[in-house]
Amino acid sequence: MTAEHLDVLIVGAGISGVGAARYLRARHPAKSFAILEARGATGGTWDLFRYPGIRSDSDLHTFGYEFKPWREKESIASADRILAYLRGTVTENELEPHIRFHHHVLSADWSSRDGRWQVEVRRGDTAETVTITANWIFCAAGYYRYDEGYTPHFEGRDRFAGEIVHPQHWPEDFDTTGKRVVVIGSGATAVTLIPALAQSAAHVTMLQRTPSYVLPLPSKDGLANLLKRLLPEDRAYALTRRKNIAQQRLIWRFCRRFPQAARRLIRWTNRKALPEGFPVDEHFNPPYDPWDQRMCIVPDGDLFKSIRAGKASVVTSPVTRFTPAGVETASGEVIEADVIITATGLNLQVAGAIGLSVDGRPVSLPDTVVYRGMMLSGVPNFALAIGYTNSSWTLKIGLLCEYFCRLLAHMDATGSDTAWAVADPDMPTRPLLDFGAGYVQRSLADLPKQGPAAPWLMSMSYAEDLGLLRAGAVADEHLHFASSADRQEAGTPRSA
Repeated sequence: MTAEHLDVLIVGAGISGVGAARYLRARHPAKSFAILEARGATGGTWDLFRYPGIRSDSDLHTFGYEFKPWREKESIASADRILAYLRGTVTENELEPHIRFHHHVLSADWSSRDGRWQVEVRRGDTAETVTITANWIFCAAGYYRYDEGYTPHFEGRDRFAGEIVHPQHWPEDFDTTGKRVVVIGSGATAVTLIPALAQSAAHVTMLQRTPSYVLPLPSKDGLANLLKRLLPEDRAYALTRRKNIAQQRLIWRFCRRFPQAARRLIRWTNRKALPEGFPVDEHFNPPYDPWDQRMCIVPDGDLFKSIRAGKASVVTSPVTRFTPAGVETASGEVIEADVIITATGLNLQVAGAIGLSVDGRPVSLPDTVVYRGMMLSGVPNFALAIGYTNSSWTLKIGLLCEYFCRLLAHMDATGSDTAWAVADPDMPTRPLLDFGAGYVQRSLADLPKQGPAAPWLMSMSYAEDLGLLRAGAVADEHLHFASSADRQEAGTPRSA
């Protein structure tokens, strides 16, 4: 049986994959494509995670798509509203016929002879394995591992008499009403969970090894809502988006250039929001500088309100062991609990754990260098979608999708069917993400590398990426092209 062939195969039906499909359909309507989604629903992260209170930690005017205004009054939004927005995008752009659920991509092998990918896909609904060929793969699976979260070893875990839950695997209808809850962790998941649980739990304790920076922000953007009343919707959204992009960048640059001043300002904000006499320096004064790790945003200061109301408390000390009644810390304190939630982070994986190979030779991701934040050196016709860590994820994804569409147009215009990036083997490299979060540090050895400067730099600047991805030349000396006529003469692309 002849394998189905597509111009572009998109992996993942989350916010990146849906965005990529919309850009492709709008700018290359004649190209065939499909979105393969391993799960049974669109939404990615926003459909997978079901823990109480789940919401964005970026404003939806920048986390949303540039082409689709965010219409809600709250700019920091709950998962159900983000899902409705994302699925509305699918419907409005008639993407449903292109989405195939329960399709898990196992492997993809590039054939230099044929100038196409051969992709092996396991169908979760029928248990069969099917083959699809494609000119391009656009991998929009993010960089989180969706089948399991990260949980460190806890001595005595089996002795605990209550229930232990990881937020990534929140049981349906799990109820903590009237229970004593300990949330282990201090990142975005923990600070989201605690105010939500505190509404009905007997008490919630945030148990953290080290503090994180926590910054309260209004859930509603007053200027955005004013502009919506005064201007046409598209214009109001565009102005709000530009304002928030500039604001995000200004805050990040201030924190990086003046870390001590930023630390003092955040501490002052926290102290105002917390009860009189609360030990701010013990529980909200991290040992690292602002934005060495991602900042935790709490809309309307909901975490601090829970602490002020006596519904939540904070303990800063490493876990020594679990006991039958709760958790014992290194400081000797025993925290009694009915439920322990291990908000201890996620595991990373790049390219959706697809087994990539070029002409039968496996691709070693750590031996590749990322080109324009999108392609892997030596791997033809393969694009990745990795967003910003210091700003809204989708800002970068939109620019990558634009560049991808420009690249396809360039190849059509020049009669090329193959494109691959070639890195100088003597070029110095460094880890893909300059980020101190534990989930990143644990995985750096398995990730691609970045170079010292564009186009090999994993840029975290929207302003710089505008020049590189939207306005800059499509091709440069690092990007090589071949056509069906000269592919054999050019030979197999070499990895970096």
